[in-house]
Amino acid sequence: MTQPTETTGRMKRSPDHEDEILDVRGHRDPDRNRLTPVVQLPPQTALTVVDALSGLVRAAHREEGERPAPTGEPKRAQVFEEGDVFMLEPPFPGFFADRYLMDFYDTAARDICSRMHLHTGLRFVRMMTGPDTTIRVSSLSPITVRPPTGHFAPLSCFADDLPGTPDGVRRERHNVIVPPNSWVDMQIPRGVSHQFNAAGPNAVIDSVHPEESIETLREGMSGYRMMAQTIFLAKDRSPAATCADTGAPETTPPR
Repeated sequence: MTQPTETTGRMKRSPDHEDEILDVRGHRDPDRNRLTPVVQLPPQTALTVVDALSGLVRAAHREEGERPAPTGEPKRAQVFEEGDVFMLEPPFPGFFADRYLMDFYDTAARDICSRMHLHTGLRFVRMMTGPDTTIRVSSLSPITVRPPTGHFAPLSCFADDLPGTPDGVRRERHNVIVPPNSWVDMQIPRGVSHQFNAAGPNAVIDSVHPEESIETLREGMSGYRMMAQTIFLAKDRSPAATCADTGAPETTPPR
């Protein structure tokens, strides 16, 4: 029996399971992700911004190694499938959102792609790339690409088959490529599938979780933890070749 994916109430079978898997055959996105091209920068400017933000993540992980978070408190330096994470701004009573920075892994260097997944709360994500780096954004539903806020070269948008599905099962995967030296924003509704994979060394995410504390209570978790609100749509991660294609730029991305 597949897990229900309704957009109200609990979504996880086991609230404290950090690697819960949903059968991809039964999942249907309740909405679509929306991506907004924001700005393209000169390469050195983009690299300066990405290096500064990823440097905060690396410093936080060094500090966690030297002075681990006390028992019972969430670690502000954590590890996600797509990269190392630093909780820049934790939630507090009366403010139930948090904000984190993620220093992307280079999928080509690791020869591994992150898995398609969904969250039990909505997300707002700003992705930033520097030179020689792209981010492949994917979903099981077409991604709405909104008009750019300024001059922005056409994005590469294409579809392929989701890798790692059960024998005889085909699911279409929709992809948008974030080009080098670019910022894009992405609005991710609750329960909508998505997947991020960076190709190259210079990429970072600045992400806000506006429901983080609320979803912890809604799902019935025993304690606040980043990652516990994630549900994966595959058991295993796939090789880098399955997320390496960048397609061909379209003159009119889907809206």
